[in-house]
Order: sequence, then structure tokens, then C-alpha cells
Amino acid sequence: MGYETLLLEVADKVATITLNRPDAANALDLKMAEELCDVATLCDEDPDVRAIVLTATGKMFCAGGDLASIAKSGGDVPLLIKRMVTSLHPAVSRFARGDAPFIGAINGTAAGAGFSLALATDLAIASSEAKFTMAYTAAGLSPDGSSSFYLPRLVGTRRAAELMMTNRRLSADEALQWGLVNQVVPPEEVMPTAMALAKQLAAGPTKSYGLVKKLLTQTFNESLETQMEIEGRGISDSARTADAKEGIAAFLEKRKPTFTGK
Repeated sequence: MGYETLLLEVADKVATITLNRPDAANALDLKMAEELCDVATLCDEDPDVRAIVLTATGKMFCAGGDLASIAKSGGDVPLLIKRMVTSLHPAVSRFARGDAPFIGAINGTAAGAGFSLALATDLAIASSEAKFTMAYTAAGLSPDGSSSFYLPRLVGTRRAAELMMTNRRLSADEALQWGLVNQVVPPEEVMPTAMALAKQLAAGPTKSYGLVKKLLTQTFNESLETQMEIEGRGISDSARTADAKEGIAAFLEKRKPTFTGK
């Protein structure tokens, strides 16, 4: 399926989604939000997609919301923004709720909604030249795109407030120190590193990864006892999968398991 603002490629069980508005710094407009929602749904429904990589063309990852196009719309700006998040937020939710690990290949600066998308990935590889800034309040706006959920969980409430209120810009190394990304590599190594990780995970027990994502998403919302009950049900459910049977057999037979994602 062709898109106006994105590129989608599926190979070796990995879906690569590329933000493709380089002339607009890959800024998010209504069309991109709608297409992100569509591609997230496609990936969630495709059993052959067992890992997802999100990256962008050009030197920027995503400059945030396309304020220039929003200002030029001539319409009701609050209504337009609400329409954008009506597509963006289900996209983020589907990436989060799907079993496939969601990997960010952050090739350049991530600002505003771009920072939010980077935060929403399960694992993130960043270019050494990348920068990270919330940017919302600099335009008199408040954060969206899941950042108020993920950011305080990753860095704590104090640091989240600092980033959101002061729009402090973090270097890639600072983002690594703060726990916002998993690895920083030279620019030319971002995609190879992310793809190697994606292929490794795409060959793994996909249903187990989905349960890991579920557990980590809700861990701060539940009591100890509730979380352990969810853990118990989750490991019991995962034990029913073909991959669990294969994993246990491979362990006992002292061989490498061959997982099918089922």
C-alpha cells in the first residue's frame, strides 16, 4: 500500500516504517497522523510482522507537529489538532499493545511529537547527532502523543517536568544517561544496528514479547499483588504457546530453539 508521508517495507518478519517528509523536517501533519494509524493497524494484524522499526528520511527524525501547515489551514486550529491526535493516539496504542517489539531508529533530532514517538518505542537506537526536546510549551501548547505517560516513567516526574516546562534539549549521550534510549551509535550505524536488533527479536517468541510489553506498560498502575496475579496469568498463558513448548524442549535438548511466533 502506498502512502504520501510514510514508507513501509516488510522483509524478514520486520516492518520498517519511515517518516518521509524530509522537506518539512518529517513534521507530523494530519495526513501523517492518519497514515501512522493505518500502518500501525496493518502491522498489528499481520502475523508475519514480528518486529517493527520506526525511522525517518533525511537528517531529522521528526520536528514535531507541523505548526506551519496548522497555521496555514485557515480553519479551526483546536479542531484540526483534535483530529490529528484522534489518529496519532490510536497509532501509538496499537504499537504498544501489539506483540511485535517496536524499535526506534532515531536518525536525528526528535522534537515535540517526534520526541513522543521516540518515547513510545520499546527500544531505541539513537544517532550520536540526535537531539531530544519536548518543545510543546515553547509554542504555548501541552504535550501529546503519549509523552506524559512514558516520560515520567522513564526519567521520573521531576525530570519530566523540567523537560516539558523548560524545553531543555538533550544530546544523544544525555538521553542515554537519562534512560531515554538504549544505545547511541554513529549516524551511519543507526539503521544497521536497529535492523540487527529487529531481526534478532523477529526470530524470537513473539507472544512472550507481547506479554512483556503488557507487564511493563501497567506495572506502575497496579499493586504488588495485582501485578503478580497478572504475571501468574501471563506466564501460564505463554506456557500454552508453541514457542514455549519449543523453548522448553530446546533447553532440555541443549540446542538453540526455533521460534515461530505462535
